[in-house]
Amino acid sequence: MKLATTCAIVTGGASGLGEATARHLAENGAKVTLLDRDETRGPQVAADIGGHFIATDVTDELSVQAAIHFAIEQMGSITVTVNCAGIAYGIKTIGRDGPHPLDAFQRTIDINLVGSFNVARLAAVAMARNEPEPDGARGVIINTASIAAYDGQKGQAAYAASKGGIVGMTLPMARDLAKDGIRVMTIAPGIFHTPMLAGLPDDVQAGLAADVPNPARLGNPSEYARLAGFIVEMGYLNGEVIRLDGALRMR
Repeated sequence: MKLATTCAIVTGGASGLGEATARHLAENGAKVTLLDRDETRGPQVAADIGGHFIATDVTDELSVQAAIHFAIEQMGSITVTVNCAGIAYGIKTIGRDGPHPLDAFQRTIDINLVGSFNVARLAAVAMARNEPEPDGARGVIINTASIAAYDGQKGQAAYAASKGGIVGMTLPMARDLAKDGIRVMTIAPGIFHTPMLAGLPDDVQAGLAADVPNPARLGNPSEYARLAGFIVEMGYLNGEVIRLDGALRMR
């Protein structure tokens, strides 16, 4: 599958890893539709890359169905889905105010894990209708986990659980969709310079970067984007999770 002939939807495409991915795909000739809740920045990014935007709640079935219908109307088909929408709370299991709020845990699972599955399953239906390429390929789904799935820190019970779920569903989903010519891959980023980290003081960012063995810096969203593009074009990658973390193993 070539980027130049790709029709992609990117969740969380208004900022961070999703925005970088949308820009990279568009720069390489792909048609791109952004799915995001940010109705201010989303249309701006879409206009910048010559793509499309639709306000979407990834946890809502009807919202995602409408987004997929819109994307197909605008692009003709969907051949690539990249799930970057997500949230992160820093809350310990028992904190100063008592136990971890259950609604915060549930919301994290709903957006990060259930939302990714919701988009993936509905996009897969659309992909399965595509005419196969000569090698049988009809589509690629790329989900976003995190090294927290393996090395979760204090205060990351909800986040690590949500990302661990994404890791766990990668292989069975790839096996489920093999007959349809749809590959499923997951990227597990380390510490990246995204809006989530940009608000931290410079000395805190420097401290986080120093923990990365090599190169000793924060990841650049463009590196995630380039890996996503490589996965699209490398047809033998399937059912695997790739850590993108500079050999960081968090303690």
